[in-house]
Amino acid sequence: MANATIDAKKANIFKTYGGSETNTGSAEAQVALLTERINHISAHIKGGNKKDHSSNLSLIKMVGQRKRLLQYMSRTNLNGYRELIAKLGLRK
Repeated sequence: MANATIDAKKANIFKTYGGSETNTGSAEAQVALLTERINHISAHIKGGNKKDHSSNLSLIKMVGQRKRLLQYMSRTNLNGYRELIAKLGLRK
């Protein structure tokens, strides 16, 4: 049952940012999915699990991956990059 809700969330993110549910490879969809996962793990760590080092390591890796994808987008599609960071609330 939990997997069904996760799959529904992913499909919704891909539909919103990638254009369709099957467009999972676009940079916009990947950044949006990583942002959702980063927010979830950040809440987990702040919620009293400060010593969860494996989650902290995965959080650092995801932030780095998102940063690389955003750099790629800023090089290739500057307008799309600006729209995406405005939608997701990044780079305040």
